[in-house]
Amino acid sequence: MKIALITNSRIPSLTANSIQAMKVAQALMQLGHDLRMFAPAETEYVPTEFLITHYGLRLTPRLELLPSSKRLKRFDFIFHAQRAAKKFGADLIYTWLPQSAVLGLWAGYPVVLEMHADVSGKMGAWWLRQFWKARGQKVMTVTTSALRNALERSTKIQFKDDALLVAPNGVELEKYDGLPSPAEARRQLNLPEGLTVGFTGHIYPGRGADLLFELAKQMPQVNFLWVGGTPELVEFWRGKLTEAKITNVTMTGFMKHESIPLYQAAADILLMPYSRSISASSGQDIAEVINPMKMFEYMASARAIVSADLPSIREVLNEGNAVFCEAGELGIRNQELGGGRVGLGALPGPYRDHEVIGNWRLAIEALLADEARRRELGNQARQDVEQLTWVKREQRVMNLFS
Repeated sequence: MKIALITNSRIPSLTANSIQAMKVAQALMQLGHDLRMFAPAETEYVPTEFLITHYGLRLTPRLELLPSSKRLKRFDFIFHAQRAAKKFGADLIYTWLPQSAVLGLWAGYPVVLEMHADVSGKMGAWWLRQFWKARGQKVMTVTTSALRNALERSTKIQFKDDALLVAPNGVELEKYDGLPSPAEARRQLNLPEGLTVGFTGHIYPGRGADLLFELAKQMPQVNFLWVGGTPELVEFWRGKLTEAKITNVTMTGFMKHESIPLYQAAADILLMPYSRSISASSGQDIAEVINPMKMFEYMASARAIVSADLPSIREVLNEGNAVFCEAGELGIRNQELGGGRVGLGALPGPYRDHEVIGNWRLAIEALLADEARRRELGNQARQDVEQLTWVKREQRVMNLFS
């Protein structure tokens, strides 16, 4: 099929929604579809080679950047994208925007609408209701059952089962084939020897920077590896580590996507230290519905996972492939950095929930002392993620149009 992908994500960027859109695009291309991606023109022309490197792709769709005005709340982009899809001769519109989905249905296109978070405000709920009221061939995907429930509450309608698919995010398993042992991965990356606890990804409020800080402080005999983060946040936390004289933490800052599997392999345990409140890049609290891409990567790396115990996480992880700890509270404070306000999440010292930090420390120490248990958890996680690849995900979506 000729598929028009319409996303409001900034391309390129480091946000999860941008990465997810590109992984979906690649999977659809792997299935043999002809793609054109339309995104807001917030950057200059982006060479295909840069997209391949930036997102760690082998295939990337032709990208067209279209006019988009924040003053007009991007409605100009939505209409430009609709015209561009028609010019492309699209057989199907695949979008992350309810407005684009509705316009597509009104124009007679089959439509896939991906939802990754609850709608925002009355207009958000109104557009999603229009999607369900509009006639036409349509599918809405949600990443968790919890998100379906949240959206039904917000829109006050019950979605039709035959037009809704719970489609968790995925992983490229081929990137995780043949990974070395933790010790060998550390040697290849020139990391400190010894048992290592790892974390990869961004640190928006609720993602666990404060918890990682306290764990490193209380477990000086263990190496901690923190991969990712914006330059401002990395600089901030490095300063805090230095101030507290914590020397067992390696912070890499942003790393190219292609190198992430090896860094994950370098850890004996991988952490998902979420709080009960989690801010997305948009600022929305997504703790109830979160379905992080790193979870599938962690599983593919065949490493033991210790995760915050959130209901949406348990839609994928379970007692057989992970260890759960109570999610902590989040105290949010902003810090002046570089003349602008940057959300830094709960800042260290003192961590407000000592019982939670104690439980995480005990769980990690028990796993570090039990190599057989770590191997058992990691192997089961790898086995469980075999059916959760991006290609298999998109095959499930497209099967609904065959």
